[in-house]
Amino acid sequence: MHDVVQNYYGKELQSTNDLKTSACCDISNMPEWLKPLLANIHDEVLSRYYGCGLVCPALLEGCRILDLGSGSGRDVYALAQLVGESGHVVGVDMTDEQLAVAKQHQAYHVENFGYDNVTFLHGYIEKLDELDLEANSFDIIVSNCVINLSPDKAAVMASVQRLLKPGGEFYFSDVYADRRIPQHLIDDPVLYGECFSGALYWKDFTRLSRDAGFLDVRLVEDRPLEITDPALAAKIGDIQFFSATYRLFKIDSLEDACEDHGQAVIYKGTIEQSPHRFDLDKHHAIEAGRVFPVCGNTFRMLQESRFAPHFEFIGDYSRHYGIFAGCGELMPFTQPMVLATGLGGCC
Repeated sequence: MHDVVQNYYGKELQSTNDLKTSACCDISNMPEWLKPLLANIHDEVLSRYYGCGLVCPALLEGCRILDLGSGSGRDVYALAQLVGESGHVVGVDMTDEQLAVAKQHQAYHVENFGYDNVTFLHGYIEKLDELDLEANSFDIIVSNCVINLSPDKAAVMASVQRLLKPGGEFYFSDVYADRRIPQHLIDDPVLYGECFSGALYWKDFTRLSRDAGFLDVRLVEDRPLEITDPALAAKIGDIQFFSATYRLFKIDSLEDACEDHGQAVIYKGTIEQSPHRFDLDKHHAIEAGRVFPVCGNTFRMLQESRFAPHFEFIGDYSRHYGIFAGCGELMPFTQPMVLATGLGGCC
């Protein structure tokens, strides 16, 4: 599959206009405050980039970031502006033509930004151990519609776990399917290059993440994908695809379920661009100044990561009240009916 991807992105595609679908180039949901960053990036870098949006979590100043499948370098140069002179962004890509574009305009961006804080490496995202990257050395790892192109996704996840610092996070967008993709579609070079037939079944992605040590997978946002090319749509049939952004924290003490310990947090409203509300994920929109009950995992994600200074923390782990209500998992046992008097009903 490496040859298929390298040929498709290195030779078949010359600009985003050559893509047959919008799976890898939608920026409709990009926050307004991020769009000015793109204005500082060279036009050729922008036109030769094939990612799905801009993968950019909050609080990046001074961070060390790894971009998997960095392509022409658009996200690397955008992130470089956010980490600032004290941070650093490393981009890894296997396609010579894409890397050539990224490196060709490196001096342009040094002059534009006023500092040089990026590095581009040729390599395979499932073979990061060959690149002499130090374990536990990155605050954040990002990826933009690339993992679906990898033939060994388990190896990618294992490397991400190894390279992240404790408390660091993997923040990435990709394409997922509502079922497992049959082999004859995986073997189709166009469907694979367009980020469809290499997509993981969403539940297999959850399993893969947990096997790599990321026990609590958090969905940030998602949208359904429409295959507008009639020939490709006919091949795909009834399979549904989604573009989704996830965040996975490297925190050893996370559990495989949301447990209730009677804890809560208060967001201080001090994260730039999020003065009124901080969205940890799709199900945790935390208003500033409000006591917000959380499960033990959410408590740890905020307390043991770069977000800690922006929250007050209430409670500890000394008591346990069972599964946290509303987190998608219920006790499997039949529970007694509770009468109006408060007494348990007859079994």
